[in-house]
Amino acid sequence: MKSYMPVVGKKEHIVRTYVKVSTIFDTTGFMLPSAITWRDGRVFKIDSVRDFRPACTIKRGMSGDCYTVIINGEERLLFFERIGEFFPSRFGRWFVESIVMED
Repeated sequence: MKSYMPVVGKKEHIVRTYVKVSTIFDTTGFMLPSAITWRDGRVFKIDSVRDFRPACTIKRGMSGDCYTVIINGEERLLFFERIGEFFPSRFGRWFVESIVMED
């Protein structure tokens, strides 16, 4: 396992990247992500979903879900942010998070 060493003089922050996700709904209504399409058009097939749990976005006050997915043998977190009732035609959107270093 790689150890994480912060870079001196740089601040880190988390950046959300909203992505297109192909999703399968089963007969019970369970939402299962099956592939992620990145902004540049690359498609990453989700091999399996290892975990699912509710995850609230406290800063924005929205409810959502966190899926632990396996892509090419690597574990990643995929989030679904639910849109409020003010937008009845929009159910929600998917995003991934990355750590970005800034001066």
